[in-house]
Amino acid sequence: MSVNLPQLRAFLAVVETGGFGAAADELGVSQSAVSHAVAALERTLGGPLLVRAVPARPTALGRRALPHARAALAAVGSLELLGDDGTLRGTVRLAATPTVRRGLLPDLLRHWRAELPGVTVRVFEGDSGELADWLANGTADAAVLVDPPPGPGLTLASDGYRALLPRDHPLADEPHIALADLADDAFLVAPHGCEERVRELHAPAGARFAPARRVRDLATLISMVQAGLGVTVLSEVSRPLIGPDLVLLPLDPPAARRLVLSGPRSGPWHPAVRPLATAAAECLAGHARPGEAR
Repeated sequence: MSVNLPQLRAFLAVVETGGFGAAADELGVSQSAVSHAVAALERTLGGPLLVRAVPARPTALGRRALPHARAALAAVGSLELLGDDGTLRGTVRLAATPTVRRGLLPDLLRHWRAELPGVTVRVFEGDSGELADWLANGTADAAVLVDPPPGPGLTLASDGYRALLPRDHPLADEPHIALADLADDAFLVAPHGCEERVRELHAPAGARFAPARRVRDLATLISMVQAGLGVTVLSEVSRPLIGPDLVLLPLDPPAARRLVLSGPRSGPWHPAVRPLATAAAECLAGHARPGEAR
């Protein structure tokens, strides 16, 4: 018995969705069809590929099979993405942080729909520390990475860090602000990757990093600053999310992060990712990028 594409698609769908029912919904087939396809693949490969639990997860054999399954489907996808008229078609799963998803991607999504109408971009939101893992394990086809190590990808922006203050704050009219000047304010911070980067900004500014509260949700963080409960540091890309009762002030000394659109560091890229990167570059070439003069 030989391996076939429906078997590989069923196996990957179960891994990525965490269950046979969800995989069936994703593929548009019955749950029994997914179960039969995975079972047939397991017979061919000589062992169980999945732990039947909630959520379902790959066995040791399944983990070894995953990169080969993804590579095979990526190769076939390169052919399937070209329609009869040569138009690129397909779906790209794109991962991004909350500020990037809400502040930078809306314009890019509109441009991609216009320039690549056959490509659907599905956006997944996660913490900056999760994105590289999602690329590596195949959860995402592409991601907007924050300060990744050198490698392939398109730099979308040099995204300058800013202090977020209420407009009635005593320092709101300053042209820029040092973090040390906010020592008397309750400092709010988002946990995980954002917190580590904000922590690193304090030392060169001669300021002590002592957050009064950690707030995971971006909208809640902004609302707390609006309510006068503290101040925080966001980046320029978050400006579209900031209401008129708040101000974003450049930091002194200045600091920025790189936002890079990339596929996985190892393994094949989804065929549509590079065209998306090229279209993004064209879109951003006509706009001031985050951190630049407006």
